[in-house]
Amino acid sequence: VFCFSDPRTDPWPLVHSPLPVTLLFASYLFIVALGPVYMHQRKPLKLQGLLIAYNLAMMTLSSYMFYEFLVTSILDDYSYLCQPVDYSQSELGMRMARVCWWFFFSKVIELLDTVFFILRKKQEQVTFLHVYHHGTMLFNWWSGVKYVPGGQAFFIGMLNSFVHIFMYGYYALASLGPQMHRYLWWKRYLTIMQLCQFVAIAAHSSYNLFTECPFPDGFNTAVFLYILSLIALFLHFYYRTYIRGKQ
Repeated sequence: VFCFSDPRTDPWPLVHSPLPVTLLFASYLFIVALGPVYMHQRKPLKLQGLLIAYNLAMMTLSSYMFYEFLVTSILDDYSYLCQPVDYSQSELGMRMARVCWWFFFSKVIELLDTVFFILRKKQEQVTFLHVYHHGTMLFNWWSGVKYVPGGQAFFIGMLNSFVHIFMYGYYALASLGPQMHRYLWWKRYLTIMQLCQFVAIAAHSSYNLFTECPFPDGFNTAVFLYILSLIALFLHFYYRTYIRGKQ
């Protein structure tokens, strides 16, 4: 599986070669490094209309992906404990592969989160956690779509899409202006939701490392180690924001 890309997804946009995503990632780091320098002498952009439209669009895309992951996994009788990849050209196999591609592509679009922070001079939001998470998800899901579009990977996409419905809903409300702040008391619970998601993914991938499941152990190991890094970073963020911040 690591040597051979999935022939179904290989011709799809951005999948065949690692070069396009590598160039995207390099451009992203370039903007993260030089964007604040460019904005230093300039006034922050408002972007309110654009942000409302963007966040509602991402909320809609997340809802669509969650629906596709959930319905396709039910129709194709997916196992939540061990699900090998269906490499067939069957209608359901292709449907799952397609939503995996859309999930990967959503990670490309999400790089705009950072661009909007920089243009609005909200540099304090562009933390190591933010850049690490956005940059690495690009490569994680490129490899997922190239080699294992479906199988165990569906669980990660499904959970993450579900959380992102609420996350982009929160951002959409926040972008309406300061008068909405009193309705945003649930930010802390959004972080808890993200942490629960990571714990569920860690349990899901580690279970398969100790059972006989015909899904590549390499991918499950990579997912498990990556998720541990996110749990550590998000716990640090939670402590700094909601516990130490309150003190």
